[in-house]
Amino acid sequence: MRKHEHTMDVAGDRLQGLYGLPLCTRSLTFHAEVKLRKDTMQSAQYHGDRTIRVGVSEPIAPGPGQVRLDVSFCGICGTDMHIYHGAMDARVQRPLTLGHEASATVIDIGPGVTNVVAGDRVAVRPMLFGEPSPFDKGHPHVGKNLKFIGIDLPGGMQSSWTVDAYTLHKLPDGLSFEHGAMIEPAAVACHDVRMGEVTAGETVVVIGGGPIGLLVGLVCLHKGASVILSEVNQTRLALAAQLGMRAVNPLTQNLTTIVERLSDGAMADCVFEVSGSAAGVEAMTELPNVRGRIVMVAIHPEPRPVNLFKFFWSELRLIGVRLYEEADFEEAIELAASGVLALDQLITEVRPIRDVQQTFELIDSSPDGIKYLIDCRGSA
Repeated sequence: MRKHEHTMDVAGDRLQGLYGLPLCTRSLTFHAEVKLRKDTMQSAQYHGDRTIRVGVSEPIAPGPGQVRLDVSFCGICGTDMHIYHGAMDARVQRPLTLGHEASATVIDIGPGVTNVVAGDRVAVRPMLFGEPSPFDKGHPHVGKNLKFIGIDLPGGMQSSWTVDAYTLHKLPDGLSFEHGAMIEPAAVACHDVRMGEVTAGETVVVIGGGPIGLLVGLVCLHKGASVILSEVNQTRLALAAQLGMRAVNPLTQNLTTIVERLSDGAMADCVFEVSGSAAGVEAMTELPNVRGRIVMVAIHPEPRPVNLFKFFWSELRLIGVRLYEEADFEEAIELAASGVLALDQLITEVRPIRDVQQTFELIDSSPDGIKYLIDCRGSA
């Protein structure tokens, strides 16, 4: 994906019509707002040793092909928790502004930007592709030179954020900024389900009921599949059941037996391993039918034993998935706007950026929550 492939011409008079102001007047108005808000702009910065400090978010003028955003909300992801725990200290430069699940408003645009105008409401696809490599085979979202924004570069848990314009996806007017901050994890789920080739009438098993597992289940339900979700946390099991999935606790129930019964002996057409656990890896090969698919969603940083005989015997497929592509973001926005993803039920709490340290500590101590959003607006 090259930058020019993500842009489209926008007539200059659109901005005038949208805001009832000439272009130059609107630009001055935005800059006046920036000056007034500068003292209240904040950022959540990871300093190591499970310490996140709230610092100043200095506005950075956009260069060619860039835009400056006022961030509304930013979700806390499992990756952010890995950073907080110090598991990625060898990779991240500290202090690091965290966050990559953001919704925002375009405030200023740099030279050559044609796909958005000031005032557009957007979600951010947090990727800097870098130089193409033959290794990539045309898939820069997992390319050799990919930099992930929020890990390798400053992220979106700040009031003012400057990013490349090609990372932006417009949000429809009816979609709240809170739901806009859920587009990035929803795009992960859309990508996973697309790669898993899930179709109507299939039986799907999702192992792991965290935010991504629940979103994967919801996207599969939308595709017309029957979804069985395996999870050990009772609060998450109850939510999965409310969302229309068959919830199973593998600590107290036999998952294989239940899948066999619910599928009338056909077993699962597709299994998503989202738990990141050894038990999940062990279970995933017991559930698929002949030529069934196993989609590896979770990160397993260390090698784990896998029953390879099952792949031979039933001609199974193991599919790796990572991140998302442009089409996945657009599908996520469409599904979120339609209401089928039940995003309000997935958002546990919205907390101000000044409480970011306490919020990470809360997530660490309470496994019942699903998605916490940080309010990054300057007045928060």
